[in-house]
Amino acid sequence: MSLNLRRPAVFLDRDGVINRDFGWVGTRERFEWEPGVREAIARMTESGHHVFIVTNQSGIARGFYSEADLMALMDWVIDSIREHGGTVDDWRYCPMHPEAEVERYRGHSVDRKPAPGMILDLLQRWELDPARCVLFGDQPTDMQAACAAGLRGVMVGPDKLSDLFPEMGLSLCENEFPESPRQSVR
Repeated sequence: MSLNLRRPAVFLDRDGVINRDFGWVGTRERFEWEPGVREAIARMTESGHHVFIVTNQSGIARGFYSEADLMALMDWVIDSIREHGGTVDDWRYCPMHPEAEVERYRGHSVDRKPAPGMILDLLQRWELDPARCVLFGDQPTDMQAACAAGLRGVMVGPDKLSDLFPEMGLSLCENEFPESPRQSVR
């Protein structure tokens, strides 16, 4: 596919960006939306961006919730985003952790941020141009993963995603997104 025909894309970390990070959020009972995030994702969708979620989920490795719990939660999250006019095109998670309580999830993974595996998988699967992509995250590991995948990284916090995403109709392509030395990493 021609690079000119490829849509720009936004990658979102989940905990601390989409929802409040209370630590190991794996069920609806512990999930609390960040203010304005669903509307911000709707603006991303309306402005022609693919939207992806990439999230480490060590709560699975620690035995706090199961992969089935996470799937049910993410189905609900994505449905709620759709109800607000947004779309999540795809998402990836990594349940692995080097110090996992649950043996089958103990170890290192190329998918666990700061490694870029989840991002690289989506870039390839959706034939995306990394120069037309941005990742919003709240942790240094998010910024490291973005950099390793060739994406621009924007730190969320103390500003919320809804404050950082430009008004509808603007693109997040590198030359069109306002620079902020505090927030942008490449």
